[in-house]
Amino acid sequence: VQLVESGGGSVQSGGSLRLSCAASGYISSYSMAWFRQAPGKEREGAASIISNGVTSYADSVKGRFTISRDNAKNTLYLQMNSLTPEDTAMYYCAAGSGSWLLHTAPDRVRYWGQGTQVTVSS
Repeated sequence: VQLVESGGGSVQSGGSLRLSCAASGYISSYSMAWFRQAPGKEREGAASIISNGVTSYADSVKGRFTISRDNAKNTLYLQMNSLTPEDTAMYYCAAGSGSWLLHTAPDRVRYWGQGTQVTVSS
């Protein structure tokens, strides 16, 4: 499975962006997640969604970000609202087998996307 992210860009603080991750194959049975990595910082898991639709979020994005999936389109989404400069990072899509909350278990990731940059200015 190849994963291709899109939707990143530059936005002012308080703004919104919607990231998409298009998969080359069927994703309905996969757990999916979004990770992010800011310059000079370690990769951070942001949100997960497993095959049955259950979602989970890192505390840093809870209440502001929403992860969703459209299995018919083989696409994962991340709606990001109330963005702050601290959200500036490269955002990566990830997929893995099983029912793992991948954003808390990066060692379970089987496929990674190439990333899309999100920059939030104050």
